[in-house]
Amino acid sequence: MLTFLLAISVLLSLFSAFLYWQTLEQKKIIRQILAREDMDEIGDDPELVLTVKVRDPISVAKKESRSARFLADHLPVMVSKMVYQEVMKELERELAERQIDVDMQIEYR
Repeated sequence: MLTFLLAISVLLSLFSAFLYWQTLEQKKIIRQILAREDMDEIGDDPELVLTVKVRDPISVAKKESRSARFLADHLPVMVSKMVYQEVMKELERELAERQIDVDMQIEYR
């Protein structure tokens, strides 16, 4: 039984050494590829962007504004844009109160 456990320990040690050697080889290959592509280091972490989508801006406008009830039926694109602008203003105001510096913009997709 002792020899069996010893044999398993040796096999596990050899397997661990093999995996360690493989990680070193992978790092070497990555360094070579980066050197070939004239990239010294892997770039910074990707920039995180928060996207907010109002699911039904027309109903929000109708609920919040009396004049929007009339305009929403005739000019839905303009009302949606106004809803997004107002949401952006309110978010900026709330974040400013908490002293969180943000850059906000509306993107059309």
